[in-house]
Amino acid sequence: MRKTITVAMLAAMAGAASPAAAESFDLQSVFGLQVPSIGPSPQLWADRVALMTDGDIEIDVHGAGEFVPPFEVFGAVSSGAIPMGFDWIGYWAETIPVANLIGSMPFGPTPDVALSWMFEGGGLEIIQKAYDAHNVKVIPCHLVVPEAGGWFNKEINTPEDFKGLNMRIAGLGGKALARLGANTQLVPAGEIYVSLETGRIDATEFSAPQLDIGFGFQKIVKNYYFPGWHQPSSWDSIIINMDVWNGFDEETQAIMVEACKANITYNLADQLRAQSEAIAKIREAGVTVRRFPDEVLAALREASTEVMEEEAEKDAIFKEAYESLVNYIDKVGEWDTLQALPRH
Repeated sequence: MRKTITVAMLAAMAGAASPAAAESFDLQSVFGLQVPSIGPSPQLWADRVALMTDGDIEIDVHGAGEFVPPFEVFGAVSSGAIPMGFDWIGYWAETIPVANLIGSMPFGPTPDVALSWMFEGGGLEIIQKAYDAHNVKVIPCHLVVPEAGGWFNKEINTPEDFKGLNMRIAGLGGKALARLGANTQLVPAGEIYVSLETGRIDATEFSAPQLDIGFGFQKIVKNYYFPGWHQPSSWDSIIINMDVWNGFDEETQAIMVEACKANITYNLADQLRAQSEAIAKIREAGVTVRRFPDEVLAALREASTEVMEEEAEKDAIFKEAYESLVNYIDKVGEWDTLQALPRH
């Protein structure tokens, strides 16, 4: 009997000492994992989730195209074919109109205002309503600093210079440029260089200098314009199938959101540090760094406002988010005005 009890106790102790198997979930990004800044971002989030759950949740991060083409990630997450994804929110504008606004609001909020609106100003609650219809949970997880205005194979001196220009540009900014006569199209990140090289497009925007330089655009196009009027700030996000999300307990859900907030903090610091270094290298490659003339920016602002107001009339959630953002920018803008210091 003593032998039987001893064997039973040892078996029980062995069972208690064995760690519970971690839950594992696949995540596919719309970006290659080697793309500067945004490429590593979902892995950094996954690492934080693993750390904060003490290894109970493991997320296997996959790059663009490993399961489905990049522009099919949302549909795959919605259907449950893939449990999780990482995206630029604006890619899903055809399915979720408000994603266009959050992904790229022309002449919109600076990153600090966008961050405040999203988590403290009711923004996330508004946009989640649009995702609910598609069985998807959205967690803003990477806040992109103001982009460059784009790469052009000719100088842009007046609004008329956009007429007939074949340009890769996404979102509401693309619709605004189309009003000024440009032929706009959305080209996946991995195809932009070849499209420029072969003459399929005459100009492109993609992101901030830190990312642009990694794509080698400076080897082909010699005019690099600022400011990034079409995208003063932008969101990348984690998207999770809602059935998968609802399978997590509240603590795990909270951890995933907090891990995204930590991700945002890290990536903002990294991006701000990297831009001046990238611009210096771009200049060294023989590129002329320019600013759009005020006349051009005024025309772009007018066209952008017309586009956003028309989009707001088509979709109730877009309208709610647009009005909320405009009001929030005005409300908090006084703080910047009061605190503004002379530059010299």
